[in-house]
Amino acid sequence: MFLSDRSTQAEYSDAPGLSPEHVARNYADLAKINRLFAFAEPFQRSMVNWLGRDKVQSLKILDLGAGDGSLGRALETWAKRKGWNWSVTNLDFNENALRIHGAASNVRASVTALPFADNSFDVVIASQMTHHLDTDDDVTKHFAEAWRVTRDALFFTDLHRNPALLGMVWVSCICAGLSAEMRADGIISIRRGWRVPEWRRLAQASGIPSSNVWLYFGSRIILQARKRNV
Repeated sequence: MFLSDRSTQAEYSDAPGLSPEHVARNYADLAKINRLFAFAEPFQRSMVNWLGRDKVQSLKILDLGAGDGSLGRALETWAKRKGWNWSVTNLDFNENALRIHGAASNVRASVTALPFADNSFDVVIASQMTHHLDTDDDVTKHFAEAWRVTRDALFFTDLHRNPALLGMVWVSCICAGLSAEMRADGIISIRRGWRVPEWRRLAQASGIPSSNVWLYFGSRIILQARKRNV
C-alpha cells in the first residue's frame, strides 16, 4: 500500500558538504513552509496545556535538531510576550545551520549522544527532526537520550506519513516558491515520516514509561511523556 512503509531516501538538504550559503538558502525556504504550517503552534498550545499554565512560567528547554534555531527564537519571543521566561538551547549536528543565527545557546552535537548531564532541562523538544534519522536503532537512542537529559518532560512532533499531507505539502511548496531541491525534500520528508504505532513501539523500546503518542490534526504525530508531576 502507498506510504505503508517508511522511506529511507535521504533528503537533498541533508547531503554532506553543502556550502554555508546553500544551507542558508535551504533554511530560508524552510521558514516559508514553517510559517504556513504554524510549526510552533503545538508547543505554544498543546504542550502548554499539557504541562499546565502554572508550570510554564519559567522553562529551560532543549530543542533537538534545531537547525538555525527558528523554533527556539519563536518560542522565547512568544513566551516573553506572556511574561514568561523560556530559555532555549539549540542543538544540531549541522554547524552551518547553527551559524545562520549564531547564538551562545547553540550546541553542535548528535541527538543520539547528548553532551549534557542527566536531568539538565525542564523540557526536551524536537520538531520535524526525528524523520531525518535512518534506523530504528538511531531513533531509540535519540528518544532515550532525550529522556535522560530532561528532568520533567519531553514533547516531540514529526510528520504523519499519509497521502493527504503529501499532496498538501507539494502544493504548498509550489505556492511558496521553493526551489526544486526543497520541493523534492518536502515530498521525501513525508515519505520518511511516521505512523502512530511506529512511534509507540520505538518509545517503548527506548525505555520511556507511560508515553502518549497521538495524531495532531492528521498532519503531525506527537510524543509526550513526563518523569514526574510537578
